Amino acid sequence: MQKTIGGLGEFALIRRVTSQFPRTDDVILGPGDDAAIVASPDGRTVATTDLLVEGRHFRREWSSARDVGHRAVAQNFADVVAMGARPTGLLIGFAAPADLPLAWAEEFTLGVRDECAIAGGAVVGGDMAGSDTLTIAVTALGDLQGRAPVRRDGARPGDVVAYTGHLGLSAAGLALLTEGVDGPAACLDEHRRPSPPYASGPEAARLGATAMLDVSDGLAQDLGHVCRGSEVGIDLDPALLAPEPALTEAVRILGGGAPRALALMVSGGEDHALAATFPADTVLPDHWHRIGVVRAADPDDRYVTVAGKAPEQTGWDHFRQG
Repeated sequence: MQKTIGGLGEFALIRRVTSQFPRTDDVILGPGDDAAIVASPDGRTVATTDLLVEGRHFRREWSSARDVGHRAVAQNFADVVAMGARPTGLLIGFAAPADLPLAWAEEFTLGVRDECAIAGGAVVGGDMAGSDTLTIAVTALGDLQGRAPVRRDGARPGDVVAYTGHLGLSAAGLALLTEGVDGPAACLDEHRRPSPPYASGPEAARLGATAMLDVSDGLAQDLGHVCRGSEVGIDLDPALLAPEPALTEAVRILGGGAPRALALMVSGGEDHALAATFPADTVLPDHWHRIGVVRAADPDDRYVTVAGKAPEQTGWDHFRQG
């Protein structure tokens, strides 16, 4: 029995992996040909792509292969639903050292399969290559179902700002792992396997969201894209940013108290919550939490403030942080 992907070989590995993926009604032609064919009833296709590089986005000593599979799907389909679309297809590029254990690749596949079952999409193709660094590249596709896409440039002064999902748990989980401290399982789990609120993206579109995005690099950082795209400012109310019990417990362990909990919610990322702006009179379901307002801004004032002040940290920048 082969124990590494190099021992098994590329094409045998492809057959072994793709046999694990179910088909959905969106898939006209799945893996096995030069390209896949995915239905697009709306006539438009939402497309996004993302990378996971070992040592940069995940560490095998902290996350299982199945965790990484879940994360690869979640962080891409989160971008699809942030446009108000329904996930349909995934293409996965998998580059790895030849001595990577075959069991790791198989467990990764199961994580991908299981997260696709949650999100509603399917793997339709991809590629494999040898690489010194384990790298996973994912392209995700989605269907707008006849709705207009919810972009970043539609927010208007007077709109309310709201989010759904988790804020700060993943960043707290990373801090706990970095310091080698055991902590609330909810924080560690959210870092290893983000849980985007997939159904809430299309829901927000139906509710009339004027702008939306997923929180991958930090709430303030990501809402800053809305500010620049919409030529507005956003002010967040710290009194409305209530930490979840798991975040409060993590901060008790890590130190820093309420200010650190707020900072993790404002500047932490990778929970893949959804943040959106809505007309002020919108009746939002209980799982959408109002946290601020959109304000008019001149060209020098298009940024996010917390209680009228710029946050000390806004979020992640891949080329400024290690």
